[in-house]
Amino acid sequence: MLQPGPTSDPDPTLTRALARDLNAADYRTERLRERWGTAVDAVLGRGHALPARRALAGDESALAVVARLFGLGEGVTEAEASLVFASVGAPGLAALGLVEVDAGEVRPRALIRPQTYVDEDGADEWLVVSDLDEAAWGGPLPEGHVLGVGRASLTLAGLQLSGAVDRALDVGTGCGIQALRAWRAAASVVATDVSERALRITRLNAQLNGVDGIQTRRGDLFEPVTGETFDRIVSNPPFVITPRVAGVPAYEYRDGGRVGDGLVTEFIAGVGRHLTPGGTAQLLANWETRHGVPGLDRVRAWVEDSDIPLEAWVIERELLDPVAYAQLWIRDGGTVPGTAAYDELLGAWLDDFDTRRVTAIGFGYVLLRRPARGRPTLARYERAPQALPEGGLGAHLGRALTAHDRLSALDEAGLAASTLVVAPDVTEARHHLPGAEDPSVIELHQGGGLARVLAVDPALAALVGACDGDLAVGPLIDAIAELLEVDAARLRADLLPRVRELVFCGFLSFV
Repeated sequence: MLQPGPTSDPDPTLTRALARDLNAADYRTERLRERWGTAVDAVLGRGHALPARRALAGDESALAVVARLFGLGEGVTEAEASLVFASVGAPGLAALGLVEVDAGEVRPRALIRPQTYVDEDGADEWLVVSDLDEAAWGGPLPEGHVLGVGRASLTLAGLQLSGAVDRALDVGTGCGIQALRAWRAAASVVATDVSERALRITRLNAQLNGVDGIQTRRGDLFEPVTGETFDRIVSNPPFVITPRVAGVPAYEYRDGGRVGDGLVTEFIAGVGRHLTPGGTAQLLANWETRHGVPGLDRVRAWVEDSDIPLEAWVIERELLDPVAYAQLWIRDGGTVPGTAAYDELLGAWLDDFDTRRVTAIGFGYVLLRRPARGRPTLARYERAPQALPEGGLGAHLGRALTAHDRLSALDEAGLAASTLVVAPDVTEARHHLPGAEDPSVIELHQGGGLARVLAVDPALAALVGACDGDLAVGPLIDAIAELLEVDAARLRADLLPRVRELVFCGFLSFV
């Protein structure tokens, strides 16, 4: 069986040569989609490589050779590799730990896949090295597997706040995708991991993409940065809840070695002392509902127990029962349902959950901020299971934080004196019973952001519709009160708190 990929530090000269060869082959996401079609591309993203293999059959172009070798994890002939990788050569690929060369065949020891990203500076692409995936490996993954760019990685990369900062930290960097994303806005980045192989792959990916300014350090959680502070911390930590019993694989990329959701508890407890005033931390996490206490309430308690006061915005995206959660992660490791090994692992997971009386496991996004001054003013814990629009949420989260800060400085009179405008992605839907003149339901729909749908009454709908940047909120409410023949003071008291919510959520914005 093939050994895992890079196990030594990359040679910069060879890495630069490899980058030239990949660029010469035009090894890019768009070109691959053109070659095998969007439908094949979609199923490949879900781990099904056969349609892509069939699409490349008989194609001897440079793009096809690179795609077979490093995109699909298939062997190619040494002659093909020598022709396509003219700069680095097959021996150079082997020296980088990316292939094995034997009897005229070049077999991959790692994958290299192009990954498109979009942020406020525009769209671009990275080339990302990772270990062979399950399809290329041909069985359950090794425990030291270094994961490539998956759905969770893309989610967190899209969640990252924009805006230039001095220092950023990526905790549990894996292949380095979050560090690369953080580098786009940070003067310097520190990337940590418990796996030395992961750090080597991170360094290789930085070199491959011409990125300077990412420093790697080995260690658990915040141990490698003791006494240091950062303006921005990001982490896709190994948060997967795993039984601490013999026979259950402890995959480094997903298992932090703690009981239950203890890793996330520790992260939240320790992150505050590593944030500069005004600094933010963002992570993906799981949390358990235990003894009838909802997971979101437990996360709130962790934040409130922090010795450094923190603001929090926590969004629960999914909620799974213990059986579904266990099945998800057993299959993720490559163990096939219906086998004795699968049933044994499922039993271990369910026994583990039973010991803590776990009835559900939540997954979501955590955004924490150390107040620049004073006490925390943001403590928001919500569920958002709805489908989200394509593209990252980072810009939306940043605008919401800015809106929160401005709203916090305004009393009711100040808000009433403010002029607002409806966001361009907001639409209104009215639902009527057959034959009814007045709507029974009025909804505001958000096309971007968290794609919220809010039910509103006629007074709030009228106010939102009138927010065109001309008149302030207070006079608008007074006019609506006169139209509806209700008390203006009472209507203000009713609408202004809801206006605050609409501004934070992005339905309305300050002029």
